[in-house]
Amino acid sequence: MGGCVPLPTPRARNDPRQYDDLVDAWWDPRGAFAMLHWLAEARAALVPPASRPAAVLVDLGCGGGLLAPHLEGKGYHHIGVDLTLSALGTAREHELAVLRGDVTAVPLRDASADVVCAGEILEHVTDAAAVAAEACRLLRPGGTLVVDTIAATRLATLVAVELGERVPGAAPAGIHDPGLFVDRRALVDTCAAHGVDLRLRGLRPKWRELVGWMAGRRPTVTMVPVWTTAVLFQGWGTKAAP
Repeated sequence: MGGCVPLPTPRARNDPRQYDDLVDAWWDPRGAFAMLHWLAEARAALVPPASRPAAVLVDLGCGGGLLAPHLEGKGYHHIGVDLTLSALGTAREHELAVLRGDVTAVPLRDASADVVCAGEILEHVTDAAAVAAEACRLLRPGGTLVVDTIAATRLATLVAVELGERVPGAAPAGIHDPGLFVDRRALVDTCAAHGVDLRLRGLRPKWRELVGWMAGRRPTVTMVPVWTTAVLFQGWGTKAAP
């Protein structure tokens, strides 16, 4: 029928093409990826200042490059790795050196990074252990690994999917597959096997700030540590010398 606008193609849960559909939302502080901005700030807070000239930070699953502004002044050459070309194009516009690659097989040499960040990527891959092992491979001895992801628990499915996908800015509908949420013990064990003693802590938004943001009274929301790692959690650790 003339003049009809075709409906968007339905996507399966965790379909990476959703990131192409939402490419214009990456840097919208009130858009579909709003919470990723808050998480990027919390992730960057665990990144130490560079300890040497020309230090390298590898950002696995960099998306549109949201970590970049929170690393300013820390002294890193920031390399973003992602498979989604549209996201990499956006990241490049925000001053990242970008590399198209699979986060389980990054085309960089061993021990090439002073810091590796894997933010909100482990819950989107079919083999989180392989990504963790690859992150450890990339780290120099003494380098820092920083991750944040979603735990493989019923509570996380309730909060991140059943509730979170109904809250504007928390998570786009269908972006997560709960079957890929991360086993915390297995993650810690994998990192330990590759020389990184990973410590975990939970993470949540400040409730009052979240309510203010939803009401349009705040531009952003602070993420704060909590005792439970059963929903969102961060991990960080240092790679031991061989």
